[in-house]
Amino acid sequence: RGGGALLRVVSRAAADDAQRNAAAARLQSVGALAGGIAHDFNNLLAAVTASAETALARDPGSAAAPELLQVLDSAARGAALVRQLLAFARQQALQPRVVELNEAVTGIAGLLQRLLGRHVRLSVELEEPGRRVRIDPTQLDQVIMNLALNARDAMPGGGRLRIATGHAVVLQPEPIGQEELAPGRYVLLEVADTGGGIPPALLPRIFDPFFTTKREQGGTGLGLSTVHGIVRQSGGFIAADSRPGEGTTFRIWLPRHDGPSEAPVAHDPVQPQAPPERRASGPVLLVEDEPPLLRLAAEALRRAGFEVIAAGAAEEALDLVESGGARPAALVSDVVMPGLDGFALAARLRAGDPDLPVLLVSGYAEAALGRDLAAERLRLLAKPYRLGDLVAEMRALLPADGAKVS
Repeated sequence: RGGGALLRVVSRAAADDAQRNAAAARLQSVGALAGGIAHDFNNLLAAVTASAETALARDPGSAAAPELLQVLDSAARGAALVRQLLAFARQQALQPRVVELNEAVTGIAGLLQRLLGRHVRLSVELEEPGRRVRIDPTQLDQVIMNLALNARDAMPGGGRLRIATGHAVVLQPEPIGQEELAPGRYVLLEVADTGGGIPPALLPRIFDPFFTTKREQGGTGLGLSTVHGIVRQSGGFIAADSRPGEGTTFRIWLPRHDGPSEAPVAHDPVQPQAPPERRASGPVLLVEDEPPLLRLAAEALRRAGFEVIAAGAAEEALDLVESGGARPAALVSDVVMPGLDGFALAARLRAGDPDLPVLLVSGYAEAALGRDLAAERLRLLAKPYRLGDLVAEMRALLPADGAKVS
C-alpha cells in the first residue's frame, strides 16, 4: 500500500514536471514567433515613418501636413506596441543599472495612488534594510504599473493593493507556476490585491501574449506578457497565486546585487563612445533590403551632404565595392537580410579596411543579436528610426571631412 502511494506521488511529480516543460516550450516558441513578427513590423514602420518624414520635409506647410503628423503619431504608437512584443520575446533593448528596490517602489507609489482612484487603498510594506537589483528602472516601473492597473481592474468595487519587498535564498530548484526557480539569492517584490481572483483554469494562461479576459474593455492581452518578458530578460522569475474570491498575489524574484547603486547616466545616442579618427572623404555604403526604406534613407543622407552608394543586398554591395567603386568611408547596413547578413558584410569590408566605421540597423534589439557590439566596434540603430536619427548617427561616425557637403 505504501509503495502504491509513493508511485502515485512520483507519477504526479513527473506529470507536473512535464506540464511545466510543455508550458515553458510553448512560451519559448510563441516568444520566438513574437520576436520575428516584431522585426518585420519594425521594418514596415520604419518605411512608413521615413515616408511621412520625407513628405513633411519637402513641404512643411502643405495641406497634408496634419495628416502626415497623424501618420507619424500612429507609427509611434505602433512602435510602442512592437516594443511590448519584444518585451515578451525578451528581445527589447534594456538599459539596466543597479538600483535600490525600496527606493524604486517608493518613487512610483505616489503616481500609483492617483491612478488607482479613491476606492482602492494602497499599502506599501518595505523590508529593511533595503536591497539592490540590477534592472532597467524604466522597465521596473512598467512592471509595477502594469500589475497595479491589473489589480485595480480586478477590484471594480474597491479594495486593497499591497506592494511589498523582501528577500529569499533558494538552495535548490523550486517549481513556481509553470517555471522553475533557479538557486540563488533574490530580492522579492510582491503585488497583491483583494479582488475576485483568477479562475484556476485561466491561471496557466495569464502570461500568454494576446490572452485577455478584458477584450470588450480594450484589453490587448500584452500587459502581463510584457511583465513576464521584462522580468525574465532581467534574470528574474515571476509567478501568480490566486484564489477566486480572495484576490491575487504576483511574486517577482530578482537576482540580488551587492554592488553600490548606480546613478542614471546621461546618454546621448548620437555621440560615439570614442572620438573617431579623421578619415579621407568617401561615400557612405547604404545596404537595406526594404526598397522604400533604402530609397528614403539614401535621400535623407544625400540631403544632409553625404555621398551615398545604395545597395539592396550585401552581395550587391560587395560587387559595387569590388568592381572598382570608391572605397566607402562608412557602412550602414541592415542586420537581417537574405544571403549575407550585416555582420558578415561588415567583416568582409573590414578585411580590407579594419578601421571602417559601421552602423547596423535592425528591428531586433542588441540582446537578441547575440553579439558584443561594443567589442566589435559596431553601433546599432534600432528600427523604426527617424531619418534625423540616422543622419545624426552618421555625423557622429564620420568627421567633418568624411562627408561631401553639397
